[in-house]
Amino acid sequence: MTDLPFHLAVQESLDKDPRYHPHAYEFVRDALNVAAKLFSEGKEDRHVTGQQVLEGVRTHALDEYGPMAFTILAEWGLHRGEDVGNIVYNLIGVGYFGKNDGDSLEDFGGGFEFESALTDPFKPTSKRQMLQS
Repeated sequence: MTDLPFHLAVQESLDKDPRYHPHAYEFVRDALNVAAKLFSEGKEDRHVTGQQVLEGVRTHALDEYGPMAFTILAEWGLHRGEDVGNIVYNLIGVGYFGKNDGDSLEDFGGGFEFESALTDPFKPTSKRQMLQS
C-alpha cells in the first residue's frame, strides 16, 4: 500500500474507469476490511483472496444496507463479482492496494449471484421455502 489518500486513489481510478460510483469504491474498501477480519484475524499477513473479498461484500452489504443492499450496490454499478474485482484492480493500478503474485482479476469470477444473495435473506420464510422446492 501507499501513502496515497483514498479520495485521490478513487479520483485517479474514476479518471481511468468511470463505470462505478465513488461510493462503490468506499464500499469495496470497507468490505475488504470485513473480509480481512473474517478470514485473517490474528494473522500477520492480512491478505485475502478474491472469493473471500466477495464474502466480505455479501456480509458487509447485508449488515450495512439490509433489504436495500442489492438496490444500492446495483445503483453504484456493482452487479457481480467481476465488478468488485474491477474496483480492487483499479485501486491496485493506482497504487492504493497491493497484490500477491498469484492474484488475478479472475479470482473474483463466479462467487454468488448478487440479486438472490442480497434479497433472499429478507423474503418471508414461506416464500423462501417455496423457491427452494
